[in-house]
Amino acid sequence: MKSCLIIAAGMGTRLSGVGDSKPLITLLGKPLIVRVIETVRKAGITHFCVVTGFNREKVESALNVVKEELHITVDFVFNPEWEKQNGISVLKSNEVLHDSFLLVMTDHMFDPQILEKIKSTPMGNHAVKLAIDTRLVNNPYVDIDDVTKVLMNPVNNNIMDIGKTITHYNAYDTGIFRCTPALYDALEESIKKGDSSLSGGMRMLSARGQAGVMDIGDLFWIDVDNEEMLRKAEVILSN
Repeated sequence: MKSCLIIAAGMGTRLSGVGDSKPLITLLGKPLIVRVIETVRKAGITHFCVVTGFNREKVESALNVVKEELHITVDFVFNPEWEKQNGISVLKSNEVLHDSFLLVMTDHMFDPQILEKIKSTPMGNHAVKLAIDTRLVNNPYVDIDDVTKVLMNPVNNNIMDIGKTITHYNAYDTGIFRCTPALYDALEESIKKGDSSLSGGMRMLSARGQAGVMDIGDLFWIDVDNEEMLRKAEVILSN
């Protein structure tokens, strides 16, 4: 696994008060997407596919400036339908990625040990492995109204259901995935059925018993999706 896909296409309206391009909003003086790349780089990944959309020129220009300093290569893929659900952005990356890859979000900060753990976890029959957080009670780093929930079978680690609005769940989706190209077929199937979200593709795989999970235990992650979470991330990462 030599590549990492980063979804950086959305507008990020909940953070519009602090910047006009979500991937480039700074956290302790450094753009979110650069922090994500640096974290992934610690896991030995040096090739990145970045799907852009809103403000693509700013994002691409910023990464072109820092990529040599970070010792990485970057392939950009533009999603003209960036206003739609994120599964379309993931599917766009099949123009570049043809083997297994990591998938992360531009606004999720996390401990690099999560990547080491998911890279070393056997895939078994799973086409995609999702890093999950099972700390459901009083988790200060989760926005319960926005987080994607997961219902998983603890016996075989299969995902049974996933989505932001499901009412029965036993884990949170951290936005960190280990993927095979089978995800692309699942996304195409989901989109044809009217659901263009990444979760829709995961539901297609879960129906086949091909979507699995890996528990991150007590490792840190946070979705910096609004100003409150940005402030929390600043406190955590400054300590």
